[in-house]
Amino acid sequence: MLEKKIQPDFVSFRDTVLRKKQSFRVHYVELFLDGEVQKAVARRFNLPGEIDSPDLNTKMSARLAIHQFLGYDMIRAYPSGYDWPLKRTPAPDTTSDEKNRGERYWQDEHRGPISDWSDFEKYPWPDPEKADFSEFDWCEKNLPEGMAFYALTAHILEYVTWLLGYEGLCLALFDQPDLVDAVFEKVGENQVALTRRLASYNRLGVVWGSDDMGFKGGCLISPKVLIEKALPWHRKCAEIAHQFGKMYFLHSCGKLDDIMEVLIDQVKIDAKHSWEDAIMPVTEGKKRWGHRIGILGGIDVSFLCQATEKQVRQRVRETLKVCLPGGGYCLGTGNSVANYIPLENYLAMLDEGRRYLQ
Repeated sequence: MLEKKIQPDFVSFRDTVLRKKQSFRVHYVELFLDGEVQKAVARRFNLPGEIDSPDLNTKMSARLAIHQFLGYDMIRAYPSGYDWPLKRTPAPDTTSDEKNRGERYWQDEHRGPISDWSDFEKYPWPDPEKADFSEFDWCEKNLPEGMAFYALTAHILEYVTWLLGYEGLCLALFDQPDLVDAVFEKVGENQVALTRRLASYNRLGVVWGSDDMGFKGGCLISPKVLIEKALPWHRKCAEIAHQFGKMYFLHSCGKLDDIMEVLIDQVKIDAKHSWEDAIMPVTEGKKRWGHRIGILGGIDVSFLCQATEKQVRQRVRETLKVCLPGGGYCLGTGNSVANYIPLENYLAMLDEGRRYLQ
């Protein structure tokens, strides 16, 4: 398993995503790898595993070693001290064998910390300029040749729904439209400022917009409202990324057919991430939009949880056969490497990518 070593090559990764060429090898991409998965990989292959260390160099060196070993061209960096107080409900975490994971937190769908103008005025909006970018500074100085890092931003609809509550947002669109506009404006300005700071780092290769805007049957709110109130902020974030020479990816779960043309032609995303078999298999996404944008990941998470290793390998081969021609595709899960995906199946996905002969 994973005997074939891979040298990071972000230039080739970038050329692949932008369809400038079809790479000589399969490139990988993930929104993130859960901490338990990284620790399990470290134990399995005798790698540094102190990814939670309070020492910045120890923590980042361990994460880098794991990502390099697995064959990724990028590592993710996180800003700290940039917190959004939200209304969340704790529940026991039953998805992990790790005893110290403790609780998960679920977003309150009914209402958030903002219900009226008084709440809006009192809310402690975070300041991107005061965030701690130590991980970014570390990556800037310590990443090996051929490797880049990426960061998430542009949580536009997500923060609006978390601040108002999903149910609260739906009601406020009719009862308090001016409040909705103000929250979108405040969130959008905040995320644009964060994006501008992220994009200024030389070794940052991708500004990754992350904003779940859909569910299994369609958009979470009216496509018209999304196009008018959320996507202009994504467009501004994409413009900043492109001004700094970075790619702009969009991660969004759900069925986004009603806004895809705007995302491609107006927002100008470079690639789309998050694919679910029950909504649209990644191979279909490649056929529909792969000549215009990059298509990322798509090995369905539910499938990875339930399949045999043999089935995973077959699925990877079938996906690569459809998605690799013409460039634009990178291999990965349909969403993220969650801690409940069997480790052997995740590793088999990567291993089969290494073995694939184009």
